[in-house]
Amino acid sequence: MFLPIAINITGKKILIVGGGKVGYHKAAVLSRFTGEATVVSPRFHEGFRTLPFTLVEKEYAKKDLEGVSLVYICTENEQLNRQIKRDAAERGVLACVCDNPRLCDFTSPAIFKQGDICIAVSSGARDVRRSIAVRNRIAALVENGELKIESGDTV
Repeated sequence: MFLPIAINITGKKILIVGGGKVGYHKAAVLSRFTGEATVVSPRFHEGFRTLPFTLVEKEYAKKDLEGVSLVYICTENEQLNRQIKRDAAERGVLACVCDNPRLCDFTSPAIFKQGDICIAVSSGARDVRRSIAVRNRIAALVENGELKIESGDTV
């Protein structure tokens, strides 16, 4: 069971392991909240070059987790993903093993962000497509002016 919470990432070291399409997607979402993260991978999806993160072109090593608070594990190698998860658990680092919610300490919800307002829709990693559909409906309501989330609004 996942508890939906918001985590203060100010000054926290965040690591993404994996430079493919899944890693890029996680990095793109994360870049809306911080410009500070490190991505470790022997190769990178071309989209990574547009993000503000530090790219380290190499294979993952256990020492990459030193000082890290959160890690997104996004390699295409399930055995490596499990090893990184074990390494993170040894250090008390919260880990999201992309596409394997059973191994996750946290999951990333479908997010709509406008200014200081962030709406997160989660199914506890059970129905990601439905979460995205609900997020998209909320976004459409805001964009069409049917749902206002301006400063000073009260619910």
